[in-house]
Amino acid sequence: MKKASGKQKLRPTSQLVKQAVFNMLGDIEGLTFFDLFAGTGQMGLMAEDRGAEVIFVEKDPKLAGSIRDKTGGHVFNMDVLNFLRSIEIMADVIFADPPYVYENYEELIDLSLKKLKEGGIFILEHSNKLDLGAPRKKVYGDTALSLWRKEI
Repeated sequence: MKKASGKQKLRPTSQLVKQAVFNMLGDIEGLTFFDLFAGTGQMGLMAEDRGAEVIFVEKDPKLAGSIRDKTGGHVFNMDVLNFLRSIEIMADVIFADPPYVYENYEELIDLSLKKLKEGGIFILEHSNKLDLGAPRKKVYGDTALSLWRKEI
């Protein structure tokens, strides 16, 4: 699969989906949380407010700079796949919200699952038209959340 090209319009996670994610996660205080394709950083900032140690990854330099102004967490201004290939840190929770036209889902899923601690959860937000083979999929209008848990 090839990468999507061109500038992508921001598509912030809806309030309903944000609430669903944090209800699923429960207490995340002290956990390591990756916010991939962070955009405005809203998911990571919510995780930070709940006590998680957050690492934001956003390719757009302006958006990454804006996140830096709002957080005490680490912000990586780089491609998500390159981040996942190079980072040594393992996560308890990985949340990824790539553009709906994203074409590297297989590699994203594979690399994310390799960066999860045992018992960790990977949540991938995407179009409800896609079936990415996750053990669990929750649909909220045109948005879906696919969920994987790394077995202990």
